[in-house]
Amino acid sequence: MTTTSGTGPAAPPEPALSVRQVLTLERVLAGRPEVVAGAGGLDRPVRWVHVAEAADVGVMLSGGEMVLTTGVLLAGDEAKQAEYIRSLHRAEAAAVVLGLGRAFPTPPEVMRRAAERCGLPLVVLHRPFPFAELTEEVQSRLLRRKFAAVSLSEAVRTDLTALITAGAPLQRLLDEVARHGGCPVVVTNLAHRVLATAGERSAVDDVLRDWERIARQTGGAGDEWIRAELGGRGERWGRLLLCGYRGDAATGRLLADRAAEALVLHRMLGGGSAHSWEEQSAQSLLTDLVSGVVPARQLLPRARAAGLPVNLRTFVPLVVPDAEPAVLDRMLRVLGLAGLAGELSDGVTAVLLSLPRDRPAETLLTHFAARLREGTGRPDAVVAAADPRTLWDEVPAGLREARHVAEAVAGSAAALGLPAVVRLKDVHLRGLVRLLRDDPHVQSFAERELDGLLCTAEPELLGVLRTYLATGRNKSRTALLHHVSRPALYRRLEAIQDRLGVDLDDFEQAASVHIALLAHDAQQR
Repeated sequence: MTTTSGTGPAAPPEPALSVRQVLTLERVLAGRPEVVAGAGGLDRPVRWVHVAEAADVGVMLSGGEMVLTTGVLLAGDEAKQAEYIRSLHRAEAAAVVLGLGRAFPTPPEVMRRAAERCGLPLVVLHRPFPFAELTEEVQSRLLRRKFAAVSLSEAVRTDLTALITAGAPLQRLLDEVARHGGCPVVVTNLAHRVLATAGERSAVDDVLRDWERIARQTGGAGDEWIRAELGGRGERWGRLLLCGYRGDAATGRLLADRAAEALVLHRMLGGGSAHSWEEQSAQSLLTDLVSGVVPARQLLPRARAAGLPVNLRTFVPLVVPDAEPAVLDRMLRVLGLAGLAGELSDGVTAVLLSLPRDRPAETLLTHFAARLREGTGRPDAVVAAADPRTLWDEVPAGLREARHVAEAVAGSAAALGLPAVVRLKDVHLRGLVRLLRDDPHVQSFAERELDGLLCTAEPELLGVLRTYLATGRNKSRTALLHHVSRPALYRRLEAIQDRLGVDLDDFEQAASVHIALLAHDAQQR
């Protein structure tokens, strides 16, 4: 479910000013700043600038401040100087800037050593410098960034609300979040199974390729991974992650929170569930595998992130006609089988089983098919299966084979008395006709052979003919399946022969009509 927005990514606000960036401002450079301790903390974000001369300034701070001082109340008292630095460290100040002058003509060694031990950046200004100018410069920049973050938050809220009101699907919402964030977006359930993604395809693939490691980490892969919980009414059911967000963390959290609110609202208004998102994820992956548009190797990270085991496994591609993906997904869980179930088209659901190589695939498949008949109450339900594959690259061909088998027997399972598991070898002539259904010669042949029935006002005759030929011209079984008496069936068969101008007791003529009917049904489907 990965797409790229056509409008291009919106540039996120610049990160918050760091101590290092403050020291490169033109006004600050005029004071000839020098870092004398704590150089390892120069990338700390500066939340505010505070001018203070009080020795107990630490109790006035809430963290992230750059403190400006001349140290006039600390001169001559080394104990106060050391405690001053320690109190700033306890208050989680970003840095302390000391203006050299009358109180301290040179950097004080006691403060330098204390700052180095605490890892607190200590910067001295060698030239007289008006602190008011630095405060004005930094705080105006911080306010601009804060306003930009709030503006981004409101823009995201407005855009996502408009999409929800217009009935946009989940993927469209995630595309918009990825556009605003300029980074991949991933939605997971609580088991870290990836339900949906958005963003530039190559960037998303890079994330999914390393997903097993990332999923084990509580908060992602560092500050650039921002997470928001999805849920409501006291229950969490998923997570949204901004992967590699380039803006500051506070803005990223605002964006993630707005996106999470929108996803929860989308779920509530749509009447869906977290499980339905899992179905959409499986459907997208299986559809891409069947289509062959994306090479199977490129889809491997998505399969792994979706929770499908892929290492040293046996893959069994299946297609189950007239089955709900949710029902099949529950069956997989009940049977303890790893796999994905997703709808390929109306009434046709694909299932990709992933089995350990030491488990008997045939036995498990037979058990799966038996449980399907039992669980759905349909004794004629069938599972169209391709031969097991041990290579991931062969899975797309297997899914296409299973779909071909399912289409060849669609609507004829009861009449044919098919086994619970149907393979390519079981469809015989039906499979060949299904492959040739789009050939103009085959289409012309079908129209010519069946013309007398296709133009009739009695469509039930075509159904009787279909059952009669599918059962090997067994009159008793045909009468039973159509709930008519034998004499009534004889009259219908006579009407069919009259309209077609054939003798159904003649093997060659009956075979010709049968082939034409198979071709007609394949074309109609």
